[in-house]
Amino acid sequence: MRSKQNLARVGAVVALAGVVFVFLWFAAERHGFFDLKVYYGAINYWAHGHGELYDYLKPFSEYGFTYPPFAALTMLPMAVVAWPVAIAISATLTVVSSLVMLIWIVGPMARRRGWVPWFAVAVAACLIAAYEPLRETFLFGQVNMLLLVMVGADLLYLVRRKHPLGGAVIGLATAIKLTPGLFIVYLLLTRRWRAALVSMATALAATVAAAAIAPDASREFWTDALWNTTRVGSQAFISNQSLNGFVARLSPLDPSRGLWLVLVAVVLVIWVWRVRRAAAAGDDLGGFALTGVTGCLLSPFTWIHHLVWLLPALLLTVDRALLPGVSRRRQRALLTFAVLLYALLCSRLVWSFAFHFGGWGLLGANAYVYASLALLLVLPLVGGSSDEARSVLASATNRLRLRSDGRVQHVANLVEQDGATVGPLDRVGAALTVEDEAVPLVEPARPVVRVQHP
Repeated sequence: MRSKQNLARVGAVVALAGVVFVFLWFAAERHGFFDLKVYYGAINYWAHGHGELYDYLKPFSEYGFTYPPFAALTMLPMAVVAWPVAIAISATLTVVSSLVMLIWIVGPMARRRGWVPWFAVAVAACLIAAYEPLRETFLFGQVNMLLLVMVGADLLYLVRRKHPLGGAVIGLATAIKLTPGLFIVYLLLTRRWRAALVSMATALAATVAAAAIAPDASREFWTDALWNTTRVGSQAFISNQSLNGFVARLSPLDPSRGLWLVLVAVVLVIWVWRVRRAAAAGDDLGGFALTGVTGCLLSPFTWIHHLVWLLPALLLTVDRALLPGVSRRRQRALLTFAVLLYALLCSRLVWSFAFHFGGWGLLGANAYVYASLALLLVLPLVGGSSDEARSVLASATNRLRLRSDGRVQHVANLVEQDGATVGPLDRVGAALTVEDEAVPLVEPARPVVRVQHP
């Protein structure tokens, strides 16, 4: 019987994978590992003595290396491998990182509900393959998922267990791309003082080491390349789905810096409030997801492939909608919300508004910004370590339901958090400014912003 069930599950996964493959065949934009070509070309140009790292431009383009010098040092193996090998390494890292994240979140979700874990993870893997930011990360040859898993492993395992090296991986990730820098602030907000100091010390040590090894590249990056936003592109480009991109599309010729700062301040207040509540309840995974979402909103440039940082929050919304004790009405609302956001983030909707931002374009061109804001506000938080949680748990035990033979059928182990009654999450572990990088640019800003796309 079990072998027949497993065979049926395998068949279901294969069928779903086929449907997703057909969808990707028609919907996915082929980028030819464009960003990886930039990294590969720049590293080989620099390592083989043809010139300075930041002087390199991909042939027939204006795109060059925009990561810190420490990132270039970690990519040096590309100087001794063939291009197909570089593609294979990039693709493998993205796939493995994605599976690791699913095992962290979907695995416990399946076990709590009596589902077969491998089947649940396989189904989720097929579904997220259709998720636009993840497929963009894969097809551009980006490093987003690897950084996400590095930060998550540190927060959810090393930091939570108070390991002496807790925070070190976040520091390394920050030295590679700067994007995880907000997680150091998160450590400070949640009073993980030692981990925060380890993160800062590691990031500084990696940066100093890179400066000692490559002083000219370091000087050029920190004094020029980092601040030269023309290396990245127009803020109003449709792929920039951050608050800064939203403000720039309101007035491409003269974006309001004041409005952007106000929106950043509002988002920061919401983030601080929510992550402190998550920390008080011991919801490290929720804090990790909220910080990833906030980083996407705050970054001056959040290209669509950066939005893989929304995946943990999207998956957790589904998980927590299904926890015991959640009312059916709220459950339906959360699941509908998650399904609609998932469909939106698979749809490439924003590209339909690439050339007009007014009227309905104000909604369509910024749809992914609104999705990030919605996740920041809606993601349910759970936990069991706060005084509030303990009092609710104590009252809940008085409402046991028994089987007819007198054995306990279910213990309502509930927590009231952010106005929603939910059950405690199996602990997986825990708990941006985003660096400029080489991506498709746009022509100089004007009322109608046109796109140059590889």
